[in-house]
Amino acid sequence: MKNITILGSTGSIGTNALEIIRNKRDEFNVIGLSAHSNYKLIIEQIKEFNPKYISIGTEEGKEKIKAEFPELEVYVGREGLKKLGQLEETDIILVSVIGAIGIEATSEAIKLGKRIALANKETMVAGGDYINKLLKENSKSEIIPVDSEHSAIFQSLLAGKKSQVKNIILTASGGTFRGKKEEELKDVTVEEALKHPNWSMGKKITVDSSSLVNKGLEVIEAHHLFNVDYDQIKVVIHPQSIIHSLVEFQDNAVIAQLGVTDMKLPIQLAFTYPDRIQNNCLDTLDLLKVGNLTFEEPDRKVFKGLDLAYKAGKIGKSMPTVLNAANEIAVELFLNKKIKFLDIYKIIEKAMDNHSLVEINDLDSILKVDNATREWVYKNYVNII
Repeated sequence: MKNITILGSTGSIGTNALEIIRNKRDEFNVIGLSAHSNYKLIIEQIKEFNPKYISIGTEEGKEKIKAEFPELEVYVGREGLKKLGQLEETDIILVSVIGAIGIEATSEAIKLGKRIALANKETMVAGGDYINKLLKENSKSEIIPVDSEHSAIFQSLLAGKKSQVKNIILTASGGTFRGKKEEELKDVTVEEALKHPNWSMGKKITVDSSSLVNKGLEVIEAHHLFNVDYDQIKVVIHPQSIIHSLVEFQDNAVIAQLGVTDMKLPIQLAFTYPDRIQNNCLDTLDLLKVGNLTFEEPDRKVFKGLDLAYKAGKIGKSMPTVLNAANEIAVELFLNKKIKFLDIYKIIEKAMDNHSLVEINDLDSILKVDNATREWVYKNYVNII
């Protein structure tokens, strides 16, 4: 029986994880849950899974939960996530919160030698150097990626030695606006951006997918997770989203992982690795129903998020932290209909141009750059657009 803590239990990754646990009660036990503001759903999850520890993002949420469960330990906000990262009882912590807020809980869990099922790409994008330093210092800890692409790479790498890797090939659906020209994107709406053709995801990641910033963040994440040079990380558009990513070895063999467009498999693998277990909630891939698989070059001139991420990653130090923070605020502004879709790229570029590089040596340095970037965007750029 493995004790699982889920950060972000009311989001799509969290609810999928609970579906896996619901069907395998003899394998997994929920020890802790966190949510940002959806106290109604987390209250239902508490009733079903009976965790010992809860974190919620608002005081109102805490009051509602305590009214129903007065005996329960309930934490609040960033400090609450940190507390859940420090639980000795946890065997595996699933980090599926959105944004850089997941870094601190991840670092605390690493210090305790826990397995991190990582579905928060910002942790490695904004803090990859720091997280890898912690992993070297705490050899009992490990990160098993949950993003479908990085899980696919993780699985494909098992076919050979790391030293024999020639290229990593990340696949991308192309997002909502695949094939569109820049002129067609000038006045797209939030509602249009959120109509992803393949995946059911949260709003922020769906917009990131549409801008290809998400794939850029995944490039930086792959660099840190798998210790490969940026020139060895390729991106191809694969509209069907059946091949989740590939690894090319030095003998030119290409190993791919295929699966349905469902996050349950990578989540469960992060819980059970190196074992694979049957679970009735996992769907089967039927290749005859899939039909053709196609591939395209990404349109980097229109969808600038990819090259901005490569640039930030190659510059290194604090620049990926800036990219991540500026994008988070830009997407927030777009979702609130305060800027247009193409303004996302302008905000990221201006934030990167404005930034003076610093080393990322600890959590404080990450948070300092992250906060400064957010403040700069709000203060200097929002009113200019």
